[in-house]
Amino acid sequence: MAEDSGATAGGGGEEEQDAESDLELVARSQGGDSRAFEDLVVRHRGRVYAMIQNMVKNEADAWDLSQVVFVKVWKALPKFEARAKFSTWLYRIVHNVVYDWMRKRKLESAGEFDDQLMKESQIAAGARTMPSQDSRPDEALRNDELRVRIEDAMAKLSPEHQEIVLLREVQGMDYKEIADVMEISMGTVMSRLFYARKKLQGLLSDEAGA
Repeated sequence: MAEDSGATAGGGGEEEQDAESDLELVARSQGGDSRAFEDLVVRHRGRVYAMIQNMVKNEADAWDLSQVVFVKVWKALPKFEARAKFSTWLYRIVHNVVYDWMRKRKLESAGEFDDQLMKESQIAAGARTMPSQDSRPDEALRNDELRVRIEDAMAKLSPEHQEIVLLREVQGMDYKEIADVMEISMGTVMSRLFYARKKLQGLLSDEAGA
C-alpha cells in the first residue's frame, strides 16, 4: 500500500477552513519549515493516537505507533500533493502502519457499531469515550456503563470493522474519504459499515439481555 497516495477526497470530517490551514502548513513544511511541521503534529496527534489506541487496545503500543506514523509522514511529505485533504492522506498512513503492526503479530479479532449509540455516548473526535458535559451521579453511572459496554463490543470487531466504525463515527469521514484511506470501493465501505453496525447492535443487545 503506497503511503504517498494523492487520491482525491470528499468533503466530510473537517471544516474547509481547517483543511486549507493544513495545506498551508504542509506547503511551509515542504519548504523546510520545521515549526510548521510541528504545528501539524500538534494539531493531529491527539486524534491519531486515539484512533490507534482504539484499534490496538494498548497505550504503549499506540504511543509507539503514533511516533512511527509521524516519522513516515515527515519522510513522505515531499510526495504529498494538494489534490487530497491532508487528513485523508494522514489516515492512509495510520491505516498502513497499524495493519503492518497487526500482520507482524498475527493479531486476530472478530466483531463490530451504531450511530445512535455514538450519539448517546457523546464521543467527540479524538476524545476518549465519555460524557461531553457534566452529569448527575446517576447519569454519569449510566454513561460509564454504556462506555464499557461499547468498548467491550468494539473489542470483538475485526480490525477492518473497528477501523471503519472509528473513521466514520469518531473521525467523521464521509464514505469517499474512508474508501481512500482503506483503499476499498465505496460499495465495500457501505456494506462493511452496515454489517459492523448490525453486529454491534446484536452484541450490545445480547449483553443487555444476559
